[in-house]
Amino acid sequence: MLAQGDTKVALNVAASGPGGEEAGEIRSLEVANNGNIIDDGLQRGLKDRHLIMISFGGVVGASIWYGTGYAIAYSGPVGALVCFFVIGVDVFFVMQCLGEMSTLFPIQGAFIELAGRFVDPSLSFSLGWNYFYLWITNIASDFNASSIIMGYWTDAVPSYGWILLWWAFYQGTSLLGVVVWGEMEFYFACWKLTCILGGFLCAILINTGAVGGDYIGFRYWRDPGPIANGIDGFGQCFLLAAVYYCGTEMLALTAAESKNPSKDLPKAIKSTFWRVLIVFLGLVFFAGIIVPSNSPGLLTASTRSGKSPWTIAFETAGVPQMGHVVNVVMITAQLSSMNSALYVASRSLVSLASNKRAPAIFARTTSNGTPVNALVFSNLLGLIAMLNYKAGPGKVFSYLTAISGSATYIAWAFIGVTHLRFRQAWVIQGHALEELPFRALWYPYGTWFVVIINTVLVFIAGYGVFIGGFDAVGFVVNYIVVAVFVVLYIGWKVIKRTKVVPLMEVDLISGRRDVPVDSGRSRCRGMSRSNGSFSRRELHIRETLHVQRK
Repeated sequence: MLAQGDTKVALNVAASGPGGEEAGEIRSLEVANNGNIIDDGLQRGLKDRHLIMISFGGVVGASIWYGTGYAIAYSGPVGALVCFFVIGVDVFFVMQCLGEMSTLFPIQGAFIELAGRFVDPSLSFSLGWNYFYLWITNIASDFNASSIIMGYWTDAVPSYGWILLWWAFYQGTSLLGVVVWGEMEFYFACWKLTCILGGFLCAILINTGAVGGDYIGFRYWRDPGPIANGIDGFGQCFLLAAVYYCGTEMLALTAAESKNPSKDLPKAIKSTFWRVLIVFLGLVFFAGIIVPSNSPGLLTASTRSGKSPWTIAFETAGVPQMGHVVNVVMITAQLSSMNSALYVASRSLVSLASNKRAPAIFARTTSNGTPVNALVFSNLLGLIAMLNYKAGPGKVFSYLTAISGSATYIAWAFIGVTHLRFRQAWVIQGHALEELPFRALWYPYGTWFVVIINTVLVFIAGYGVFIGGFDAVGFVVNYIVVAVFVVLYIGWKVIKRTKVVPLMEVDLISGRRDVPVDSGRSRCRGMSRSNGSFSRRELHIRETLHVQRK
């Protein structure tokens, strides 16, 4: 259904037949009143600056300000740095895999749908639901963060009260449409980056004694020490690092709503990774030199509240008023991370519903391409964060971290598997590597690294449940995601009788966007206009849209 001022046009676009010959195909496309194309129900209105800052803003959330303290408390300052560096290398190669596939196939559902096309339709089903509930836990984690942050100012309002207030606020902002959402994310992410740089500067001033008068240096690396809690601490910190890096891969999902994915996506992938790596390593490093890992104020599973390392450091330095500033920074950081989490969760659900792997009601979108039903449902599930009223924010944070971290490892491992199958099919079907608009660095070694390390990490993440007696609840929390994933895969395979797709039958045509924008005039054979004239909007479509379909 079109909104007032929107138009529907018919394009005679190039399509490749089974033998590679070109054939014209009339395809009706809706165009929003802002000139953006609505493709498969979603509006392609995101620019390169949106893609870069959306991924950055979605990854760096409010909880990173006290989550770094959680990492240091469990693994020590050096242990936390090692964990975040290793997972950073992991993410680098995950993004190389995604960059190669998503620039060529910027389709709705991204790697979720490509897993079914290149590997097995059952994998697409199980991976899609895995990715959906991964982001539901991230939404719940952000709501949990809101109660921790607001609890710094007052405990007069119960934690569930703050969660409900923020729930209503984010429900409203998420329904404004992708263009408004993209602009919000861009400016919020810019502000967030400014705050992070300010956090680095404050840590330097505290550490050197410019604030507080006490030179710290690397005192806390010596006492209580560089590493804490041994392998159990590493396991907890690896999970946390995965949770925080998770979201970098969301760039692949935004490709379906990008104006020019083949140009914008590679640029966003390259710049975003380095920004995220520097930000995370910087925050962990500076947190480790301004507070000791055994500080009682840090968030752990046994605490009912937790403070940011910066808040603790300012209090120790005799400037407790700055804790309020840190809280404001965390609240504004949450504005973008929560919107990003809702975006990814809802788009994952839309993809599942569009391919009949979820109820069809979730595939419906408004005239401006907003998936209202998927957004409302995703936000509603995030209210599981209200469990913190009884269990405490610290315990809920540890549970959500375990679930989200394990689901992230599974998603990344199968991104690697999907990429291996894509490359094999690409070569065996006679394509040259030079045809790829983006080529993954160090293939196949980097891709195999992704598969192996994430498979290993998902199984050792819950190592701590076997130490000092078996922890049944911890075991379930850490490994329930693996069990659910396997059940979903096998169940769908049995019900639908799917099979692994033979390499020669892999679809390497549908959804391609690898022809430059400039070739739009030669590729688009004409509009179905009786008078032979074209409006400015229709000419815009001719120059920006290329569709290749089987």
